[in-house]
Amino acid sequence: MEIINLTDKQQLNDFVGGQEHAQFLQSWQWGEFQEKVSGQVWRLGVLDNGQLIASAKVITKNLPMGKKYFYCGRGPVVAVGADERQAVEPLFKEIEKLAGQAGIMFLRFDPLNELQVISYKSRIIKTLNVQPGKTLVLDLTKTEDELLRQMHQKTRYNINLAVKKGVKIVRGDKTRFEEFWSLLDQTSGRDKFRPHGRDYYKTMIGMENGLVKLFFADYQGKPIAAALVCFFGDTATYLHGGSADEDRNVMAPYLLQWHSVKLAKADGRKYYDFHGIDETKWPGVTRFKKGFGGTEVNYPGTFDLVFDQGWYSIYKMVRKVRRTF
Repeated sequence: MEIINLTDKQQLNDFVGGQEHAQFLQSWQWGEFQEKVSGQVWRLGVLDNGQLIASAKVITKNLPMGKKYFYCGRGPVVAVGADERQAVEPLFKEIEKLAGQAGIMFLRFDPLNELQVISYKSRIIKTLNVQPGKTLVLDLTKTEDELLRQMHQKTRYNINLAVKKGVKIVRGDKTRFEEFWSLLDQTSGRDKFRPHGRDYYKTMIGMENGLVKLFFADYQGKPIAAALVCFFGDTATYLHGGSADEDRNVMAPYLLQWHSVKLAKADGRKYYDFHGIDETKWPGVTRFKKGFGGTEVNYPGTFDLVFDQGWYSIYKMVRKVRRTF
């Protein structure tokens, strides 16, 4: 086994994007985005007889008092057929080495399966989820008729209603950021969730690196719904979206999602990932997504691999106190 720094964009994307249900969070482009909004990015790979069998894109995140941690979203990624434990262990060892050099307190990661936490089980602590613990995925190898038939009857009705009302789906770009932000702001206030900061979305839309596409549902000359959809590997992922408080009776978000699903299918993607459902935290959004049918996928959760136990204990105590206020 050999650890390498992955410096070739095509090599990394071919590997990560070539896995079943590809994870955009581990793509090269998402790393470029994170470098702008978060911190330094490390891209590590494991070679076995010259063949890349595992990778991990790790982001440096800042904490108070000058402390830092690493974050690996939806990773590490291991090739199909490779031994999970043998592939992941050298990655964790290299990350720990980097952590010692950079004063990193812990690695936070969202493993794709339980096997990735076994090797370091005594030092790994389950924590609050960063990425959704459960998602909903559509199989785009089905025909459009099959996808329509698996929907809830009300979802199909709402798609057709939006068409009859004259809702039009159009591509957006960074020049329409303010319209997107307004729709997201209205939705977060209505559905009681906290979005990322304004600059986060502005940077994402402004990069125009081919990973994320912005779509609007326009009605009577104005945008009433918007969606950010990520296209990577065999998967299209619905990242963020919003809708106006007005004209909700024309059901624009339903047509907007159906347009994105059809576009992903026409583009040769195998999966459409709704990127998170939770009946307790997001009941309305979850009900909307479930109307499209699909298969629920559960992840193990988010874990911390601790490198500095003393500071980590202080961090946990402070975090617990803050959550009580």
